[in-house]
Amino acid sequence: MSRTPRAHRRALALALCAAAVATLQGVASPTAGAAPISAPSTVGAIEDSTARAFAASLSEGSWRTQVRTAALASDEVDLRALTSRTRTGAGSALEPAIATADRRIAEAKGLASDTGSLLRLRLASPSMRAELASGTAPLVAASATEDGAETITAYDSRGRAHTLDADRVPDRPVYVVDIDGARATEAGLRTLDKELTARGIPAPAPAPTRTSEKSPASPLSSPTPLSAGFWTTKIDSVRLSNDEEPWVSGDAEVFSIVSGFGFDGKVRVDTVDMPYLDNDGTTYYPNQILVNWSSYKYNLADVVMMEDDGDTNYQALAKALADALLTITDLGAYIPLVNAILDAIPTSWYTNDPDYVDSWYTLSQTSSGPLNGARANGTLTVSPYYVTQF
Repeated sequence: MSRTPRAHRRALALALCAAAVATLQGVASPTAGAAPISAPSTVGAIEDSTARAFAASLSEGSWRTQVRTAALASDEVDLRALTSRTRTGAGSALEPAIATADRRIAEAKGLASDTGSLLRLRLASPSMRAELASGTAPLVAASATEDGAETITAYDSRGRAHTLDADRVPDRPVYVVDIDGARATEAGLRTLDKELTARGIPAPAPAPTRTSEKSPASPLSSPTPLSAGFWTTKIDSVRLSNDEEPWVSGDAEVFSIVSGFGFDGKVRVDTVDMPYLDNDGTTYYPNQILVNWSSYKYNLADVVMMEDDGDTNYQALAKALADALLTITDLGAYIPLVNAILDAIPTSWYTNDPDYVDSWYTLSQTSSGPLNGARANGTLTVSPYYVTQF
């Protein structure tokens, strides 16, 4: 019996989707053992295969409408949740592959198995909303694009690849398959802290807290006993000049590595998540604690600011940092640690892995006002801040 045109289109859509899913499921899982420090061929390949599979699934009209409705209703859509809500058709066919891709991305990034769903779908730019709402067929692209790339590859529902200008937002709607960067970075920093401790860079016990009846006037003033507290350095504002991101990459995911010597004479590393720092050319006012001076032996610490572009393996990052920093011993005077941290990170990381954003040497308790980074890409405005206990 011959099929109706609608049934034929549905069968073709499912066939295309099945072929794309087979490609997605064929993406190799990370091998066991020591993970590579960066794995663009892993995370990037998974995102790209997911984009192709998702584009193919959009040839089914009812599923395409469901996706459009979800994309217009939210800034980003949880892909696993979206496919799991669909009981039949192209969306349902994608669900197992999306779950597998989620798990493989977590493994490739060295994240805990309970990190949860990471894959997200978003519209590349708000300027595309009107065209998408009017029914214009969207393309689908992966966000994992090398910094400095001149072109972006996107796919249509027939499996064809389209080359887009990386510097110019296209008029045609483009869905972007991305990772929930905030969740991945938060989970990654937990992994980094845990792995550094396991490799011999524990968080030393803080020194006995100085006490005062009230907050001392400055870090150099002498407190009188009664009320416990400690000095910190607080970020009043922060601004980046250039995060070098193409339009497809979305918001930046920035974190800082603060380093110095603990009271046990060992190198101390503290990670600071900066999830608010989304865009370059924008000044943010977080009032965020950067350094807790009660944990440091010397009145100096260094800061290295980095960005996770998606391919960061936090377990491997911890190993690289530990291998470099454990060779540095306290000789009775402060030793700057920025160069040791940067030397531990291979040159390949400065493309589309955890990008080096900027660094600040010899921050002290009395540091105050705007501080330009050594790379001249970032400015931190800081002030001493005394934290009192209740």
